[in-house]
Amino acid sequence: MDENNEELKKLEEVENGTEGIKISSDVIAIIAGVAVSEVPGVSGMNGGFAGGISEVLKGKKNLAKGIKVSSENNSTKIDVNIVVEYGVRIPDVAYEIQNRVKTAVENMTGLKVEEVNVHVQGVNTESLTSGENETNQEENQN
Repeated sequence: MDENNEELKKLEEVENGTEGIKISSDVIAIIAGVAVSEVPGVSGMNGGFAGGISEVLKGKKNLAKGIKVSSENNSTKIDVNIVVEYGVRIPDVAYEIQNRVKTAVENMTGLKVEEVNVHVQGVNTESLTSGENETNQEENQN
């Protein structure tokens, strides 16, 4: 009996406007994660140390990594932690994320999204450094 109670608490289910339909915050986070991953300029999502460990152990890509969902009544607040590509205009990327996440979650769940907060955790410069390495190698060959 205790296991069932713990599972219910863990899910943090939120009620939709329709009686009897409950949507897990994990489902909302996955919907938001898919929407974020489609935005150009996003290098990845930052889920922190615990998220990275679970991804390694399970061997699966966690679509909800870096996304926190808070729901009360019929409204939802979503926090997204991202890493952007070097050279993109961050306000444009953040605005696009907010629009896509809000639209996707509202269309698929019927919940009202009050806030989509975008937190930029870093800038991916790997493509920049690999381009410099290729240029340096070409110059050394000549």
